[in-house]
Amino acid sequence: MIKGKDIYEVLAAVVPLYVAMILAYGSVRWWKIFTPDQCSGINRFVSMFAIPFLSFHFISANNPYAMNMKFIAADSLQKVVILGALFLWNTFTTKYGSLDWTITFFSLSTLPNTLIMGVPLLSAMYGDFTSTLMIQIVVLQSVIWYTLLLFLYEYRGAKHLISEKFHENAGSITSLRVDSDVGSLSTREPLQADSEIGEDGKFHVVVRRSASSSFDKSLNGVDTYSVQSYREPTQRTSSFNQTGLYTKYASPASYVNLRHAGNSEAVDVPNETAASKGVHELIDTSSGPEASGKRELEIEEGINYCPLGGCRKEVNIEEEDANKKQQMPPASVMTRLILVMVWRKLIRNPNTYASLLGLAWSLISFGWNIKMPSIINGCISIMSNAGLGMAMFSLGLFMALQPKIIACGKALAAISLAIRFLVGPAVVAATSTAIGIRGVLLQVTIIQAALPQAIVSFVFAKEYNLHADILGTAVIFGMMAALPVTILYFVLLGL
Repeated sequence: MIKGKDIYEVLAAVVPLYVAMILAYGSVRWWKIFTPDQCSGINRFVSMFAIPFLSFHFISANNPYAMNMKFIAADSLQKVVILGALFLWNTFTTKYGSLDWTITFFSLSTLPNTLIMGVPLLSAMYGDFTSTLMIQIVVLQSVIWYTLLLFLYEYRGAKHLISEKFHENAGSITSLRVDSDVGSLSTREPLQADSEIGEDGKFHVVVRRSASSSFDKSLNGVDTYSVQSYREPTQRTSSFNQTGLYTKYASPASYVNLRHAGNSEAVDVPNETAASKGVHELIDTSSGPEASGKRELEIEEGINYCPLGGCRKEVNIEEEDANKKQQMPPASVMTRLILVMVWRKLIRNPNTYASLLGLAWSLISFGWNIKMPSIINGCISIMSNAGLGMAMFSLGLFMALQPKIIACGKALAAISLAIRFLVGPAVVAATSTAIGIRGVLLQVTIIQAALPQAIVSFVFAKEYNLHADILGTAVIFGMMAALPVTILYFVLLGL
């Protein structure tokens, strides 16, 4: 039976973390102590030093030979079940299912903040033995699940890059090479893809950084997006006096004539323009000088338009493009590309080295009963002790720098929190029960799945420009709701 003393111990362990977060938030929003540039430096220190040392400290102190296999199996099975359900949803639901939402929902439902929140919170609830369990989850997340998430993000980036650059002939690509200075296929890094026919007569592609980070081209006042690099488009200012048109500028000097229904003014735009909804191609089947030269595009607002003086056939460009099946390079080429990019991301991440070195040392230490020299242990301890407080402080800075607390809207925020605090715990409760976990261990398994959103998932979402507003909102509100939600689970499961 849960007692008031138990609740106090939980509060005593977690409230100091929230104090660090609130102080950071106030130092930016209320007291103006730190500028955004200074906040960036603090966050850099946390990600490059504090968290890696904290991870190494916990992982190296954990006995890998005494891991709770049932606990690990239940957590791993939860992630496999959710990922499998999302892929089925993606496969059979064409209207709502997509790889983008598969990645986001997987992050929301399976990746809790185990290291920063889980260790102190569950230790206060159930005792020190839970620290070992949480570290086991940290190891699996760092080595397996974050790597899988990176794989999905890089696969998405590769698909988008190929769709942008090689929509028609992607299936004939026999090799994809990426320059060494390209760190990822994320949309934050402007990329260009150059194709060439090798001596063997095969189609080869080289991906490199774009020569320029931006490409502005004025096109008679029409809104333009650059496709010189693969990244999310930035809307330009429009002087078009009717309906805004979003087009992609292409280098070939082949143009079509574009005009708005009811507007006599016309502008020339590139032939490869992908017009927005409502743009139709009018193929003139009549003869005469007007039938030659430029093709004509017209923007319509729900009205089929047929100009006087000729019989014309209307074809919807969007429907034509949608009916064309997107080709992809062979699976071996795509797999090699993605593995190379994931490897580059991992070897440039200090947390990868911290996790692997911590695991290696724990295997040596507990296998041969070797203790770490005190001088080295002291160096690690002084950095890791700052890790937990600085991580919470960094999270407070992140919250303070957001222009909106609910960046994704109330509906999506409610859905993300429901997935975080309800769906994840419900699935892990089912998988734990299925493999025979009972008692306190079952309670620990459920509560760890109800911890707030992992910050790493937001970092990935921000870098790859995929629903970062949703993950950011989940992190912020997850931290706010974590204490009452976990205490509620603690009380209900203890009844």
